[in-house]
Amino acid sequence: MNEQPAIFRRSEHSLSRSWISPNALRVLYRLKESGHYSYLVGGGVRDLLLGREPKDFDIATDARPNEIKKIFRNCRLIGRRFRLAHIHFHDEIIEVATFRSNAPEPEPEAAMPASSAESVAAEAAPEAETSVPSTDMQGPESPPPAPEAPVERPRPPRHLKNEDGMILRDNLFGTPGEDALRRDFTVNALFYNIADFSVIDYVGGMDDLKKGLIRIIGDPRVRFTEDPVRMVRAVRFAAMLGFEIEDETYSALLELRDKVALASNARMYEEIQKLFLLGEGEKVFQLLRKTGLFGVIFPHIDAWLNTEDKGYPRTSVGKALEWVDACVQTGRKIQPHMLFGLMFGQYVEEKWGRLAKSGMIPLEALDLAVAEFLAEQVPRVQIPRKVALAIRDMLWNQGRFEKTRGKTPLYFLRRPGFQDAFEYLRFTSELSGERMELRMWWKEFIRTNASIPVPGAGPQAIPPRESRPPRRRRRRKRPGRDIVK
Repeated sequence: MNEQPAIFRRSEHSLSRSWISPNALRVLYRLKESGHYSYLVGGGVRDLLLGREPKDFDIATDARPNEIKKIFRNCRLIGRRFRLAHIHFHDEIIEVATFRSNAPEPEPEAAMPASSAESVAAEAAPEAETSVPSTDMQGPESPPPAPEAPVERPRPPRHLKNEDGMILRDNLFGTPGEDALRRDFTVNALFYNIADFSVIDYVGGMDDLKKGLIRIIGDPRVRFTEDPVRMVRAVRFAAMLGFEIEDETYSALLELRDKVALASNARMYEEIQKLFLLGEGEKVFQLLRKTGLFGVIFPHIDAWLNTEDKGYPRTSVGKALEWVDACVQTGRKIQPHMLFGLMFGQYVEEKWGRLAKSGMIPLEALDLAVAEFLAEQVPRVQIPRKVALAIRDMLWNQGRFEKTRGKTPLYFLRRPGFQDAFEYLRFTSELSGERMELRMWWKEFIRTNASIPVPGAGPQAIPPRESRPPRRRRRRKRPGRDIVK
């Protein structure tokens, strides 16, 4: 750790306040005015220095979570492993974290065992008090013994690792320097100080930004063992920024890549979406294959990709990610079921075909194929059941495109999930060159029938309020008018 960080004055860097979110600036200035350190941190500083648009703005401070909550009325505290403050604005949430440390806290003094305490008390007590009083003694009864003090339960440790060195709990507050040291990569450990508009660098991140290097902070083998997901993040940042992974970091990644299997499958599901939905998914996929991480995360898919399809290598996953990248770069939002459906749809369809040939009912065969796919991925990536059901519906609906007569196409057009199914048809037809005429027929059908409502289907069948005839209001009878005189 650099005790004296490198400080880059405003004239020595390109980051401008005008590029920062106004809401983030409000939070930074409010913390500063309250007497606290107030730094913009993480990927936001990195992206601004590279001339990129940050995805979000994170802030670090020496204020504790409860102090942050007192400063901001629109604050919500979240998190169990480490408390974070979310400052809610109309269209944005600014995350504020207290400076953290990786240094393990000192062990508390061991509490005296109950048996030892009792023995010490017995030795210290006078002999007369231990004797049994006579039953003939007169006078008021002796007071009952005082109730035992409740046993204080030991507080769980704030910093905890397992036998392999993987961090299980990390909930220690620290200094700005300690907070920089506990971050993953040097380019993500730069601080922007709102007090004097300087960039503070404890770990050499500015040099790595100029060199285009992804370098982990500290010993790569120790840091990757503490949190194996850092290896996946190294690949993501390298592909996203167009950087190279530093040699020592890369060697440790190749050596320890199998430890990614120890990461939480729920956390890996979130990381996979970040990997493939950032607009550079195809580059990420190629780098994952090169490093062997893809085989650790998706072992069955990786083995399937190593086989050939009719004498040709399988390219569907890479082509699917190129399709997804094109959508993301044009501003379209891709849902998880569409991502996984495009990437692994051909794999599930081949399973489905084998099961159907064995004599199973087609729908049951598809259900079993999707269930087997989920079971294969659960140890590594926990794909939610609702995502799997959406993938199943998308694949099952492919057969409906063959029915182009009568009113069937119109009802299918208004059916939930049609857009996802048609997107899959577009992708597979371009990939294989098959069903192109069918795809063009449906494209023309959508164009000519998109504005025609289906009776009883959805809100379009209900006429707008302006076109309805006004209701005739019933006049209220005045009291006494109907009394017979």
